[in-house]
Amino acid sequence: VQLQASGGGMVQPGGSLRLSCAASGSGLSDYAVDWYRRALGKQRELVASITRGGRTLYFGSVKGRFTVSRDIAKKSVYLQMNSLEPEDTAVYYCNVDGTWWGQGTQVTVSS
Repeated sequence: VQLQASGGGMVQPGGSLRLSCAASGSGLSDYAVDWYRRALGKQRELVASITRGGRTLYFGSVKGRFTVSRDIAKKSVYLQMNSLEPEDTAVYYCNVDGTWWGQGTQVTVSS
């Protein structure tokens, strides 16, 4: 499975972004997909997951602000991020089945 992450950028506090993780070579319906982030000088942290069955899970400070979803036909998983805060600034990565990683996309929240 090869993954292409996109959708990052710079946004003001309170703004929104939607990240995409598109798969090639295989679909995503048979796998769990996780979104991680790594802020500068900090350890990587898990922020959201979608299971094979479509159940969604959220971790830490993103609860209530981030939404993970998938489009099986498009072989893509999305992370909708609302009410962004400066503390959300990080490189975001998608991971499939604990095995395959996307290349990361930078999210910067700053006024």
